[in-house]
Amino acid sequence: MLEPIFEADFLPCSYGFRPNCRAHDAVAEVHHFASRSYEWIVEGDIKACFDEISHPALLDRVPKRVGDKRVMVLVKAFLKAGILLEDGTLSDTDAGTPQGSILSPLLSNVALSVLDEHIAQAPGGPAASPYERAKRRRQGLPNYRPVRYADDWCLTVSGTKEHAEALRDDLAGVLSTMGLRLSPEQTLVTRIDEGLMLLG
Repeated sequence: MLEPIFEADFLPCSYGFRPNCRAHDAVAEVHHFASRSYEWIVEGDIKACFDEISHPALLDRVPKRVGDKRVMVLVKAFLKAGILLEDGTLSDTDAGTPQGSILSPLLSNVALSVLDEHIAQAPGGPAASPYERAKRRRQGLPNYRPVRYADDWCLTVSGTKEHAEALRDDLAGVLSTMGLRLSPEQTLVTRIDEGLMLLG
């Protein structure tokens, strides 16, 4: 019931756990941008994404699209249900969405869509017209496009390494609003001709 409601809002840069979207589509999108003067890549790695999503932040986002309080009670109960450990004890869940459950993929996309929305609204993002992108290039400003498959994402950047690093730091701040952190060791800024690892 929830999927079509949120599916109407998810942006085309998001490919994970969505109808008619595959990992190969995300990889093809990166290839497309790499052939169009996007020469820097921010390879994003979110530490323990499914385990650390903030429940309060997530429960602030869901009611913006779902007005039925009974559904909200179910979503909250699902998040707080706990995890059964190997020794048979129940561990409380104060953060995260239980992996392997039917609702976790959707809720993770709801949480991570803050990243997509932030980039979409930014001046050099996907909403910029060809004229605006050309103008930004002449002014020495970056243009960028995101590609995300669940918590595996990258940002293709047309600009300098410094632009890519500044965007990486900006996106770390955006993710922190959902209780998420970028892994400093695994979040890389590389030239496209050095290659990248996305979705294995």
